[in-house]
Amino acid sequence: MIKKIIKAIIIAFLLITILIVAKFKTVYAVVVNDKVVGYVSNKEDFTQEIDKKFATPENENVAFVTLDNVEYEKTIASKNLVNEEDALEKLKESAKNVYRVYEVSYSENEESIYVYSMEEAEKITQNLKEKYSEIEPNLSIQELYVEKEVTEESIKLAKQKIEEDLENKKNDQKQKEIEAKTINEIYIACAPLSTGWISSRYGSVERIRDHVHQGLDIAAPYGTQIKAVADGTVVSAGWSGGYGNLVIVDHGNGVRTYYGHCSSITAYVGKQVTAGDIIAKVGSTGNSTGNHLHFEIRVDGKYVNPEGYIY
Repeated sequence: MIKKIIKAIIIAFLLITILIVAKFKTVYAVVVNDKVVGYVSNKEDFTQEIDKKFATPENENVAFVTLDNVEYEKTIASKNLVNEEDALEKLKESAKNVYRVYEVSYSENEESIYVYSMEEAEKITQNLKEKYSEIEPNLSIQELYVEKEVTEESIKLAKQKIEEDLENKKNDQKQKEIEAKTINEIYIACAPLSTGWISSRYGSVERIRDHVHQGLDIAAPYGTQIKAVADGTVVSAGWSGGYGNLVIVDHGNGVRTYYGHCSSITAYVGKQVTAGDIIAKVGSTGNSTGNHLHFEIRVDGKYVNPEGYIY
């Protein structure tokens, strides 16, 4: 009786062993972040398949693909669970694309523009520098590797943000310039000459005159057009002793500008002028040693150094 029982146990054990061998096998569990994503028969072969699968990214803008730390645990599992292709697909779900991008950044803004080519980055940078040349924006380009994909919408939004900041800075700078060139609430909008050089400064003492220079001499070719530096009304236009041909413009609030030694005068008394309007031409009339404009600013009859307002 005992022999029969032992024989039955042995037969059962053999049957179970045969069943296990037929259905189960020693395999490698593929583990990512402590989670089994599949089973493979050969670890080395599967590693090579991973390299093939992710060596050439499907997206041309992807520099490379990263995988979370893949681990292998030797175990026994049903043969039906062993499927290399399924394991590769599961790995693909956890894979992360890394993009090579070019960052256009503005030093005074945390926002950056990301594009996929150096050519596009240089084009954006050049356009911004030209558009805001007066503030000389500090823009730079650098190559980066990021996980976030670049889209047309992200480029558009980043450009808008940077341009908003550049526009604000431009307006702030313009406002500071206006404040610096405003005297008694009168804005000196332009220089009286588009060309020329300073030949004698305000306050200088020179042998050609017996008093401190009370204006600014700007040498320029004969006939160079002279412009009104601010809006106002011409209150004098004609000969005035040592000034030669002189134009005086009243801008209000006690501010007047004087334009002396003109070769000819195109404005007339009572004429309303706007900053930039031509009122006379450079000459050497009156007490003069050469072609130049003698320019003065007076506030309530007192002389003011014009240089800070027009240059």
